Amino acid sequence: MKRALPIAILASLVPALAAAAPFPSPDAVLAGAPASDWQTLDPADTLYMDLPAGRVVILLAPGFAPKTIANIKALTREKYFDDASLLRSQDNYVVQWSQENKERKAAKAALKGFVEFDRPASSSLVRLPDHDTYAAQTGFDGNFPAGSDGKREWLLHCYGMVGAGRDNAADSGSGVELYAVTGQSPRQLDRNITLVGRVLKGMELLSAIPRGPAPMGFYADPKLRTPIVSIRRVSDVPAAERTPIQVLRTDSKTFADTVEARRNRVDDFYKRPAGHIDLCNIPVPVR
Repeated sequence: MKRALPIAILASLVPALAAAAPFPSPDAVLAGAPASDWQTLDPADTLYMDLPAGRVVILLAPGFAPKTIANIKALTREKYFDDASLLRSQDNYVVQWSQENKERKAAKAALKGFVEFDRPASSSLVRLPDHDTYAAQTGFDGNFPAGSDGKREWLLHCYGMVGAGRDNAADSGSGVELYAVTGQSPRQLDRNITLVGRVLKGMELLSAIPRGPAPMGFYADPKLRTPIVSIRRVSDVPAAERTPIQVLRTDSKTFADTVEARRNRVDDFYKRPAGHIDLCNIPVPVR
């Protein structure tokens, strides 16, 4: 009869086993993803922000902020953001955009804002086992990073997330001013501002623009602001002008495997796998 190896001996074998059979790379995992693990975006919930340098694709999250997103969709139908600009780029923080035309902006000054900072906890949250500083539970709900305390659930201020700028009043974020996170995740903003979606493609067009002056990065000189050609819902864009894009389902085995591959990087470069991962360091793959 074979005798089981003592736990101490098994533990000593783990590094050798890892070296002999390392986790595949995230790219290798994605290469084997079945077509069913990829999903096409809903054109009614996807925006194109067209800049002179290219296109930014933004996926909206109506399941988390339905009223604010209804405002944003109405604004895009009215072409409110056409000829607006990126008027703020604060180092290691956010890029913000809004309409600068005084008449057009004044016409929307009374647009009602909403407090959509969180919602009831959902069983659709695919939880991570890793510890998080700001939330008892974190994971992905649909295509978005989310946190929960078991009773409420909210979106997280990870890189690329898009929010509705507001003043001090909690309900002053109507959608007429939007921002994208371009720096280290400012998680202290979680549950303090309504997040409405995330950038899927074109983040480099937002994060690489010159920073505005301190303290908040607003460009005093209008010539330094990046003009926005237009922001449109994909459903309002002719099929021939659309950018074909798919996103990996976060409830798929492929996504779980890519997360595990990132948590346990063992290849020629990584000498010591972290064994843990921060939610905001997990990109949702797009093709």
